Amino acid sequence: MELIPSGSFVMGKSEEDMASGLNAPTKTVTVKSFYMDNTEITNAEYRQYVNWVKDSIVRTKLAILADELGLTREDGGIGLYAFKESDTTDMTPYEKYKFYNAPIDADNPYAGYTLNKEEDIIWNTKDYPDEYYAEVMDQLYLTEEETFNGQRSFRVKELKYAYNWLDTDAAIEARSDNRKNYIRKEVAKVYPDTTVWIKDFAYAYNEPMHNDYFWHDAYSDYPVVGVTWKQAEAFCHWRTKLKNDDQRARGAQTVNPFRLPTEAEWEFAARGGIQGGTYPWGGPYLIGDNGCFMANFKPQRGDYASDTALYTVEAKSYAANDYNLYNMAGNVSEWTASSFDPGSYEYVSTMNPFAGDRNNPKKVIRGGSWKDVAYFLQVSTRDFEYQDTARSYIGFRTVQDFMGESGEKDRRQ
Repeated sequence: MELIPSGSFVMGKSEEDMASGLNAPTKTVTVKSFYMDNTEITNAEYRQYVNWVKDSIVRTKLAILADELGLTREDGGIGLYAFKESDTTDMTPYEKYKFYNAPIDADNPYAGYTLNKEEDIIWNTKDYPDEYYAEVMDQLYLTEEETFNGQRSFRVKELKYAYNWLDTDAAIEARSDNRKNYIRKEVAKVYPDTTVWIKDFAYAYNEPMHNDYFWHDAYSDYPVVGVTWKQAEAFCHWRTKLKNDDQRARGAQTVNPFRLPTEAEWEFAARGGIQGGTYPWGGPYLIGDNGCFMANFKPQRGDYASDTALYTVEAKSYAANDYNLYNMAGNVSEWTASSFDPGSYEYVSTMNPFAGDRNNPKKVIRGGSWKDVAYFLQVSTRDFEYQDTARSYIGFRTVQDFMGESGEKDRRQ
């Protein structure tokens, strides 16, 4: 991640709005320092998330069946994957107290149990330890009737990530001290929608992208697509959990949450410190001194490849802007945390402006993509998509708040 220093800038279209969108009037605003991923989240990074959830689901189902059968690690087989609470001898007094006094969750009676992650999951059917293990695993894979290519495929619809978050807006409005009334539970599908490569383009042969783009190693460093806004939010929560679990295990202080950038943060970072620039490299031209295009987009009608790329390119492609951020224009459009309101620039604050309305399903996307014309690559152009919609041309990157203050120049000396 790159540190984006705090500063003020003129947000909105300082140049002529050729599309007459009239939704981005100029406004001077200031944003606090933050860290931002220097590339879009890649397929390889998102696969870590998918595999973590897949691993957790398999372990949970194995542990539940072991518990129902009354098996422990000493019994071997599926018992090796039993919940750690099946043997209380190694528990600390506090762990025993929490285990025996935890409230029962009617929806999930195993909510407070701990998975045993010391045993490796066995994926090869030839090595399954017993028939109970085989029973669990077989339920998680498509049946022979559902497969068509002879490959054993995991039921990706089983991959869901559940997490909680605090609805501070509701808590402030109600002025109540009872926090549990404002804890919201989210359950998000994890696997990206690979069919977007076909659904987004009628009468086009994009089956190879549908089949290979997310899982094939050739595309590991390419930006993940087919992810909704809600899925991107869930990824941010998982990334925070993964980091902080490691921090706690090492006795280190936890870190700030990963999150999607606000619209103002995204535009400030995309400008790279260049005031009034049309594109992340300043502009107004799309071709550099070497005669090559500066980004991955659609230069001409029907001509996607004149910039040397038909679809997406590696996340770290073309030249970075002055904040060392890659592909802030083109490649894939990027989700932001902001809700889309054509008039929001008129009422948002001039300090860390943010129009976040969870009741508004329209979420701002920025930066333009491989299938867009140059207008959408401009740092000031606003666009939106519905939060539950996945596209073959929308990805995301994450940010973190910076603790303290970091500006272009410290004048306090």
